[in-house]
Amino acid sequence: MLRNYFKTTFRTLWKNRAYGTLNIAGLAIGITAAAFIFLWVEDETTYNHNFANRDQLYHIMMNDKSDKGISTTGSTPGPLAEAVKAEIPGIKNAGRLSWPMDELAIVGDKSLKINGIYADPSILSMYTLPFTRGDANTALNQVQSVVISESMAKKMFGDGNPMGKPIKMAGNVGYAADGLYNVTGVFKDLPANSNYHFQWVSPFKAWSTANPWVDQWDNPMPEAIIQLDPAVSKAAIEKQLAHYLASKVTGQRNTLFLWSMNDWHLRANFENGVLTGGSIRYVRLFTLIGIAILLIACINFMNLATARSEQRAKEVGVLKVMGAGRSGLIGKFIGEAIVLSFLAVGLAVVLLYLLKPAYNTLVDKQLSINLFQLSHWTSLLAIGIAAGLVAGSYPAFYLSSFNPVFVLKGIRIKTSGSAVFIRKGLVITQFTASVILIVCTVIIYQQVQHIKNRDIGYTMDKLVYMDLQGNMKKNFEVLKNRLIATGYVENAATGLHDALHVYSSGHGISWQGKDPNQQIPIHSNGVSPEYLSTMHMQLVSGRDFYPTIGVDSMSVIINESMAKLMGKEGKVGAILSNGPSYHPQVIGIIKDFVYNDIYGAGTPLYLYPDLHGATVMSLRFKQNADLSKALAATESVLTTENPGYPFEYKFADENFNALFSTETLIGKLAGIFASLAVFISCLGLFGLAAYTAERRAKEIGIRKVLGASAPGLAGLLSREFLVLVTLSCLIAFPIAWWAMKGWLDGYEYRTSIHWWVFGVAGALALVVALLTVSFQAIKTALANPIKALRSE
Repeated sequence: MLRNYFKTTFRTLWKNRAYGTLNIAGLAIGITAAAFIFLWVEDETTYNHNFANRDQLYHIMMNDKSDKGISTTGSTPGPLAEAVKAEIPGIKNAGRLSWPMDELAIVGDKSLKINGIYADPSILSMYTLPFTRGDANTALNQVQSVVISESMAKKMFGDGNPMGKPIKMAGNVGYAADGLYNVTGVFKDLPANSNYHFQWVSPFKAWSTANPWVDQWDNPMPEAIIQLDPAVSKAAIEKQLAHYLASKVTGQRNTLFLWSMNDWHLRANFENGVLTGGSIRYVRLFTLIGIAILLIACINFMNLATARSEQRAKEVGVLKVMGAGRSGLIGKFIGEAIVLSFLAVGLAVVLLYLLKPAYNTLVDKQLSINLFQLSHWTSLLAIGIAAGLVAGSYPAFYLSSFNPVFVLKGIRIKTSGSAVFIRKGLVITQFTASVILIVCTVIIYQQVQHIKNRDIGYTMDKLVYMDLQGNMKKNFEVLKNRLIATGYVENAATGLHDALHVYSSGHGISWQGKDPNQQIPIHSNGVSPEYLSTMHMQLVSGRDFYPTIGVDSMSVIINESMAKLMGKEGKVGAILSNGPSYHPQVIGIIKDFVYNDIYGAGTPLYLYPDLHGATVMSLRFKQNADLSKALAATESVLTTENPGYPFEYKFADENFNALFSTETLIGKLAGIFASLAVFISCLGLFGLAAYTAERRAKEIGIRKVLGASAPGLAGLLSREFLVLVTLSCLIAFPIAWWAMKGWLDGYEYRTSIHWWVFGVAGALALVVALLTVSFQAIKTALANPIKALRSE
C-alpha cells in the first residue's frame, strides 16, 4: 500500500509540477519557520537544566515594604543562609553568593578580565558543578582558593595542569577581595542557557573578610540559596520564612519568600511583591505563532489540493467504479498528503541547516539541530505526520465524496455551500493571523523607539563608562587632567554607580516634617564634583558641587522626584538626616533622569560627594572628537598611568540600547514570521484563485464572447478575494488592538496605539492579496474563450 501511495503521489506531482512545487514549498517554509521557533522555545524552557538539583533549589527573596508599595529584591542579610539552615527543619542545604564580578586574573605575563563569584563551599554541591579536576566537596575549604572553568584554565595555563598553581586576582572595584588564590578545582563550562556564566568561584569568606558589612543583619547584599528536602513542601518553608527577619532585626517589616530555580529565567518579573511572569509570555506567544504558521501552511495544502479537484474527479470516478470504497480513497489521499508532508520535512531540514547560522546570529544563541537527538527527530516525525493529516484530511474527504456517475459523464461537480464556506474561511483565517502579526510588529517597534527617544535627563552621545581598575581611583585627578590634556576629552567623573544603574537605596533618610512611619525607598549615588557637568545633567535650582570635594562633604543634590516627595521642604537649603551624625544640606535640585527602570517614571534620588566608594568612571568626549582617535589617546593615557590592566569601555548609548534587547529581538522575530505568514497565506490565496478560475472558465468565456473586457473580467475575479481579505482585517483589528493594549499596559511609560497602524496593515494585506490573485485573474481573462466553450 505504501508503495502504491508513493507511486501515485510522484505521478501526480510530475503531472502537476507547478502545483506540486507550491504544495511542498509552502509546507517546507511553514515547517522550517515553526522548527526555528520551537528550537528557540526549547532553549528558553531548558534554562538551568544543567543543574541536577534544580527542582529543590530556591533563591530566598525579600519583599521590601514601603508606603509606595512593595519592591522585591534578591539581596538578603549575610547571616541569613546559615541561620535558616540551622533553625528551620526541611532545609537540606544553604549557601551565599556574591553578585557576579569582573576580576583581573594574572598568571605570569598573562592577564585577563574574567567574570566570577564568591560563594560558600556548599554552593558547589548544591549546584552539582561537574568537576574535571579536584574535589567539589573540599575545593573551597581554604579561604585563598579558587575553582575555575575549563575555558579559563585553557586561557591561563594552556594544556598544563592548573591544580595548585596561583592566580593573582586584582579587583576592579572596592568590593573585590584581591590577592593570590591557588587553583583547587576545574569545572566544565556552564551552558549558554543558564542563569550563571561565571568562570571562577572563590570562597565567600574571602569576600566577607574584605567587606565586613556583608555579615550584618541590617545590610542586605548577598544572595541566599537553599536546597529543600524533597519530602518538604515549599509552602511549609515559606510560612516559617515569611516573618523570619523580624525575629533577627527589631522593627523589620520586610518579608521573605522562595523563588524556584525553574522560574529564574522565564518568570522573573515581580509587581508589588507578587511573581507576575516574565519572558514566559514570549515563549507562549511564539509557540502560538509556530502552531499558527504550521496551520497556515496546511491550509495552503488544502486550498491547492481542492483547486485541482476537477482534474482528479475522473480518477476518483474510475477508482470507485473499479470497487474502491470511500474509506480506501480517504486513506489514499491522506497517504499522499503524508508523503508530500515528509518531502516538505526533508526540504525543511535542508533549509534549517542552511539558515541556522543566520538565525543564531539573529537570536544571539547557539541553537543546534541534531537529528540523532530523540526529541528532535521525534518532533520532526510528529510535525510531518500531523501536517500530513491536517493538510490532507479535508481534500481526502472532499475528493472521495464525488459521485462516479456524474464525473464519468462529464457533468460539472457541484460545490456545496459548506465546501465554499470552508475554503473561504480558511483564507480568512490565514490573513487574519497575518494582519495581527503585522500590527503587533509595528506596535512593538513603536514602543521600543518611544522609549529610546524619551528624554532620559542627560546626554548619552560621546559618553563612555569605564570600571575603575588598579590605581585609577587613587590617581583620578592626575588621570582626569591628562585625559583632558589630550584635546579629545571634555570632562571625566567617578561614581559609585553608572547613571543608568543606581542600586543603592534605603529608608533611613528623613527631613523636617516627614512622617516617621513613612517608609519610601530613596536611591543614592556617591559621585565626584564633576559629575553633573560630565553627564550634562540639568540643574533646576541651586548650584553644583564645588571642585574641592571636602567643602561639600555635608551637601547633597536631589532630583525633582525627591523634591516633590519632601513637599514644602523640597527646596534648596533643606536639611536631610540619616543617622545621628549625617545631616547634609540640599544645595541643588536636578531634573529627573532615567535609571534602573527605563520604562518607569522618576523616583526619589540624591547625589552626595564621594570618591572613596567609586567603582566607575564616566568619560565625556568632545562633540567634534573623532572617536577612533579619542579612544586611542585615552588608551595611551590609561596604559601609562595604570599599567597591567586591559583597556575596556562601554558606550553609554550602546549600554542603554542593550536594555531593549528582548523587545528588539521579539520585534524582529515577529516581523520575520509575519512576513512568512503573509507569504504562505498568499500561496493559499493563489490556490483558491486558481480553483475559482478553473470553476468559472466557461462563465468567463461566455462573458468575453458577449463583449466583456479583460480588465473588467480580472476585476470580477479579484473582487471576491479582496472581500475575504477585508473581512480578515475587520476580524484581526480588534484582536490585535486587545492583545497590544494588554502588552503596553505592562509599561508605565508607553506609546499610544495609533489608528493609522491598522490602516497601513490592512492596506498592505489588500495590496499583497491583489498582486497575488491578479496574476491568475489576468491569465484567465486573457485566455481564448473558444477553449473554454468548445465542449458546449
